[in-house]
Amino acid sequence: MKVGKQTGPFPLIYVARILFVITQSLSQDKKAGIATALGLCSGLIVHITAATLGISTIIYQSALAFTVVKYTGAAYLLYLAWQSFKEKETGFAINHNKPFKYPSLYKKGILMNLLNPKVSLFFLALLPQFVNKSMGHITLQMLILGMIFLVQALVIFVAVSVFSEKLRHVLLTNSFIAKRMNIVKGLLLGLIGIQIAFSEK
Repeated sequence: MKVGKQTGPFPLIYVARILFVITQSLSQDKKAGIATALGLCSGLIVHITAATLGISTIIYQSALAFTVVKYTGAAYLLYLAWQSFKEKETGFAINHNKPFKYPSLYKKGILMNLLNPKVSLFFLALLPQFVNKSMGHITLQMLILGMIFLVQALVIFVAVSVFSEKLRHVLLTNSFIAKRMNIVKGLLLGLIGIQIAFSEK
C-alpha cells in the first residue's frame, strides 16, 4: 500500500482545521477558539495512536469503513453549518450575556478530527519518513514524532485564535458584517464539509 501519496492533501486538512478554529473565534472569542483547538488536538491523539499501532492501515484497506467515517464527518460539519445559518444576529454582539459552552466546543473539535479518516492516513504516511530504523523502537519513535506534531499544531491553533478574536472586534465595528457573521461561519463550515465529502483517498 503506497500511503506516501497521502501527504499531498494534508495542507487542505490543516487549513480546514484552522478555518474551524477561526470560525469559533470570530463568532465568540479566543477562548472558544482555544477550546476548539484543544478538542482538535485531543482528536489528533487518537489518529496518531491509530497510525502508530497500524489501525489506520485497516481503515484505509476497508473501503466501506473509510467511506462511512468520511461521510459521517462531512454530514456533521454540514449540520453545524445549518445550525450557524439558523443563529440569530444578536448572538454575535460583542457584549452579549449568553454564556459560552466551551465543553461543547471541545467536543466539536474532537468529533471533527475523529470523523475524518484522512488525518490518520496522513500520519500513517508522514511519521515513518522520519523514523531512524537503526535506533530501534519504531513504534515509540512514531509516537514521539506524532506528539511533537501535536504540540506545534496546538501552538498554531492558539495563535490563530488570538489573532481571530482581534479581527472579530474589527469586523463587528461594521454593522453589515456583524449582522451576517452567522452566515460567514456557516459558509466556512459548509465548505469544509463539502471538501471532506468529495475528497478521495
